[in-house]
Amino acid sequence: MYLIKRIILPALTLILFWSCASVDKIRTVQDKNFNQRIAFYNVENLFDTIDDTDSKDDEFLPGSKKDWTLERYNKKLADLSKVIAGMNYPMIVGICEVENEKVVKDLTSTTALSKIDYAYVHHNSNDHRGIDVAMIYDKKLFEVKSSESIIINFPKEVVEDYTTRDILYVNGVFNKSEEMHLFVNHWPSRRGGEAESEPKRTYVAQQLKDKISKIKMADQNAKILVMGDFNDEPINNSIAKTLGASDLVGSPTAGELYNCFAKFDAMDKGSYNYRGTWNMLDQVIVSGSFLNKSETHISNPGIFQQEWMMYNDKKRGPTPNRTYGGPNYYGGFSDHLPVYVELIKKGK
Repeated sequence: MYLIKRIILPALTLILFWSCASVDKIRTVQDKNFNQRIAFYNVENLFDTIDDTDSKDDEFLPGSKKDWTLERYNKKLADLSKVIAGMNYPMIVGICEVENEKVVKDLTSTTALSKIDYAYVHHNSNDHRGIDVAMIYDKKLFEVKSSESIIINFPKEVVEDYTTRDILYVNGVFNKSEEMHLFVNHWPSRRGGEAESEPKRTYVAQQLKDKISKIKMADQNAKILVMGDFNDEPINNSIAKTLGASDLVGSPTAGELYNCFAKFDAMDKGSYNYRGTWNMLDQVIVSGSFLNKSETHISNPGIFQQEWMMYNDKKRGPTPNRTYGGPNYYGGFSDHLPVYVELIKKGK
């Protein structure tokens, strides 16, 4: 009965704060002109159908309460690839809630994405739910030089017997010669209460800040991009105070961090709908060196939302069409909307 009540929402595409841009730009690798998207997407429990003793995948197996099947898995892969293709095949897509390397490989191999030469970076983490973060990238536009996991080991005074996702750090080159430092995040959830769980996110934010500080010590003008599902909003302590990512007001400072999605939060926009309230949990944060518009720079942040990704709940309003609600299979895409920015260099 609940499924019958789900009504498709009229199309909405949120492209706010800074200037707007078309999704139909021509892909280019020219030195003088460079305009590519970088996106982040929480793909909501992308599990394969194979029993893995190293992850807690029992609920996502054939015959489980969720009755996860190969048919449903393939449909989800096709749905997610439709979203990524709809964003005009971003140069880089950070993803979270993936079970293992296999599901990332399967995603890049889908019919919709196979036309782009996507490669991926993935490291196993010790998350208690058995999910990881990863990154897919267009090998023609971005070259990975190195990658590593920033492992989160909580001290007992923060939390005992709790593991979370590692932070994925990738160092690479775009536009053939320009270096970028990328971080893909999925911070601890608010389970148990926002205030009660805040110390976990604050601790993870500090580990990220320490790594960024080391990069800035070597190069104060380093181009740094942090993306993820932070399970906190731009104004929360973990992001605004501990990490020190602020809204862009005035001219940017090269070594400081700026939150591209702070304005969205101020306008009550979000990537995740919790009981009818939008939360700006998925964000992209960049160093000030990425905001100098006379050089290669980050601009045009947006929340990607299309009619076919949404449903209208009578109690909660427009909500991302998710795959499951508890044990109930809805056959949707994800409970989060993807976010993106554009990397722009104008030829002279």
